[in-house]
Amino acid sequence: MRLLLRVGMLGLMVYGGLVVLVTVFQRRLLYLPDRIPTGDLALLARAGNFQPWTNAAGQRVGWWRPSSSGKSRGCALITHGNSGSAVGRDYLANPIQEAFALDVYILEYPGYGDRPGSPTQESLLAAAKEAAGLLAGRTNLFLVGESLGTGVASYLASELGSTVSGVLLMVPYNRMTDAAASHYGWLPVRWLLRDRYPSAEWLPRYGGPVAFLVAGSDHIVPSRLGQALYDAYPGRKRIWVIPGADHEDVLAQPASWWEEVGAFWGLPGTAAHP
Repeated sequence: MRLLLRVGMLGLMVYGGLVVLVTVFQRRLLYLPDRIPTGDLALLARAGNFQPWTNAAGQRVGWWRPSSSGKSRGCALITHGNSGSAVGRDYLANPIQEAFALDVYILEYPGYGDRPGSPTQESLLAAAKEAAGLLAGRTNLFLVGESLGTGVASYLASELGSTVSGVLLMVPYNRMTDAAASHYGWLPVRWLLRDRYPSAEWLPRYGGPVAFLVAGSDHIVPSRLGQALYDAYPGRKRIWVIPGADHEDVLAQPASWWEEVGAFWGLPGTAAHP
């Protein structure tokens, strides 16, 4: 009995230590930014024909690229996933602009690229709200959220309402707590998680057209979480589920697929036929 008690106490101590470690380092597990020197970022941006996107104080908040057609019909604001940086999202920007005459803006999160700050739910949402404010007054504003960024896009849609013409959520989740629990079910993550991104609470406040792209065999964000967000959304919606696809397999969609999304949004015309 004493041996069993000692083993049990040791097990509890190890478990408690793991809980403490995950609690302390949880944001390092959630946010995986690429920190890139300013000079290198400029070279990467130039290679992708991106221009610095700055606020009124001259601080860079991301990158943007004007419509290739020469006559923009609106803009797409991309809130990207938890890894990398904004300048590496040409696999989203390129087909968008092949399909539509849209300017593309990609938000850089605090702590990503060379942007000062640290990534948290609070800092990401504040950065997104500032970025949306810079686009205030633009007609045909579309939000494109990717993975972690689907929570950011859901928040923005709830805040901006009818000023957003359409939303696309790529490999989304209903709540970050549910996504975390799918990986760390042996931990009380619903109690521990600080950055919860409750998309299922934010998105219904929007009410406009929302498109969903779900990977059928997603090992990072289980497809059931995206399906749950879709099922709970009361507004006009459409979902694409790619059977057998994993998380990153579905992100680089061709322009022809984006045209389907645009048709759902009600976006007239394409970049090739302005």
